[in-house]
Amino acid sequence: MTAIRPSAQKPVALFVLGFGRSGTSALTRVLSLSGAALPAGLLGATGANPRGYWEPRAAIHINQAILHRHGSSGYDVTLRMHEVDASDAKENAADIAKIQAYLTTLPPAPLVVIKEVKLTPVSGLWFEAARRAGFDIASVIAVRHPQEVIGSLAKRTRRQPYLQASPELACAGWLKYTLLAERNSRGVPRVFVDYANLLEDWRREVKRVSEALDIDLSIRDESAIDGFLTPALRHHRHGGPVPEPFGTDWMSVVYEALRAAARDEPWNESALDRVFEAYRASERGFRTALKDSQRYLNLDRFLLAPLVKLALEGLAMVHRRRGTWA
Repeated sequence: MTAIRPSAQKPVALFVLGFGRSGTSALTRVLSLSGAALPAGLLGATGANPRGYWEPRAAIHINQAILHRHGSSGYDVTLRMHEVDASDAKENAADIAKIQAYLTTLPPAPLVVIKEVKLTPVSGLWFEAARRAGFDIASVIAVRHPQEVIGSLAKRTRRQPYLQASPELACAGWLKYTLLAERNSRGVPRVFVDYANLLEDWRREVKRVSEALDIDLSIRDESAIDGFLTPALRHHRHGGPVPEPFGTDWMSVVYEALRAAARDEPWNESALDRVFEAYRASERGFRTALKDSQRYLNLDRFLLAPLVKLALEGLAMVHRRRGTWA
């Protein structure tokens, strides 16, 4: 259920959450052309996104610093940052203060939209900072078919081969960010928007956002939005099965639940809780196993392999190469 905004007097910080290549940039731009102010100092258009990212460069630097401090990054599919550690309280307070200081530089508007691709895993810090900075908060969560996200990522990395991601990595990233976007926004006024629905009828979707969040999105530049949301914006279409590379139903359960939410149909948070807990347990277990495996691999490569050969031949000689040592 969507929470109700506690006040109509405060300005609203509207956070766009979700995995990259899920339509977050398009959604942010449409919201900004419907009355939401954008921060200054944006990341501009690139070859990978020729219509622009619409995210503030300062937020990129803030989020990157937070993730790096936790040994993480925007490409990290682990949940290491979400493991309870009381020692992080002081550092989290410092991060919140930095975000709060940045938020004081936002335009003096009744509604400001903030999107940054790495914001989702640290959204709790941004929500708290926004409250302290005097904002009401709300969120829009972008939803897109995972197979379309895989295709979009593959197209982007053709220009950047060093960033090429396997479909498995793309699915893990989609799963982590989508789960966290939903989980971290509980208790916050929110609405889910399917990228396909936005392209099909942006007026309907903007109305949904406005009504669900009790915000004014009536100041629209309709011709600009129509010119921005052209059919060419959607390079990948997929209506088939959801990929399941992990031998589970995780991807399809999450996608179908949030797809229903984006159609204002009933859906069950407990199904996402099940997936989140299973993903967290599996991820932590495999992360530990892979870390230990790498340690043994390094030992074997640089130390054990040469010594083992000498040791085994020495034992064979001690046993005079008789019996089972023959």
